[in-house]
This record gives sequence, C-alpha cells and structure tokens, in this order.
Amino acid sequence: MTTEVSYTQAPDLRADDYFVIGLAICFVRDDGEVHQVEVIEPIPSAALGALVKGIPTSYKFAYATSLGEVIKEDKLQVPAQFPNSSQFSEDFIERAFAAARTYKRNETERLIPLDTTYEEFQFSTERKRVLNATRNVTKDDNVKQHSHTHKVL
Repeated sequence: MTTEVSYTQAPDLRADDYFVIGLAICFVRDDGEVHQVEVIEPIPSAALGALVKGIPTSYKFAYATSLGEVIKEDKLQVPAQFPNSSQFSEDFIERAFAAARTYKRNETERLIPLDTTYEEFQFSTERKRVLNATRNVTKDDNVKQHSHTHKVL
C-alpha cells in the first residue's frame, strides 16, 4: 500500500520512501573537556556502500526505514531501535530528504532490508568526530617552500 503523503519541502518524496539512518558516536568539546553524544544521522546510499565494505566508522548501527516513520508532519520521531539519549543531527530533515533521493534513484543500493538493523560496521572512535570543532588557521600553517621554487634557473 502506498502512502500518498508528500512533503512541502520535497514534493518529489512520499512518506513511504526508503532511507537509512545510523547511530553515530560523536563528541562535543565543552570548556576544554570532550563529551560523548549519540547522534541519529541519515546515511546516503554511497556512504552506506562504503561502510558495508568495512571502512572504520563512528556508526554503531544503521536502520532502514521510511521517511514517514521518522518525519511526521515536520516533527521528528525517534525510532524504538535508538536509545532515548540519542539526538537528531543538525539539518536532519533536509539531509533525510537528500538521502532518500539517493535510494530512490537506484533501488539496487538498498543494502539493508526495510525495518531491519545492520550492526556489522567496523565501529571505531579512534578518530573522534568532534561536532563543534573550530579550526584556527595561522601563518604557521602555511607550507614552507624551497627558496628556489619560484626562481627561473
């Protein structure tokens, strides 16, 4: 049965469109300390393909669902498979629409059956994903070049 509900922000998508969300273990820097947070993020099809092949990732698991299960009337619903302490990523709705389009474009990339969880990622937090990291670029970051680099010999 197809649900004909569409979204005002994405009229090309319906509530029954497939997409994948994952539980990522990320970190937030606060007053010099780093705290762990659990973030629910949409995973596009190309990224899922790479993750399934075994690259290290901060995702503990992924869950295949439909847009309507998570986005109901522009409000987000945490699926039962995710811990209560988890939170949605920034711009989740826009990213979910983008991810759903990647699976809609090529249905062979649906590597996880609908309403199932995939837990066989190579989970690692060795390289921490810090969500509020800022980069301060200084003159010391410039690449030092040899004195003859720009001279015509």
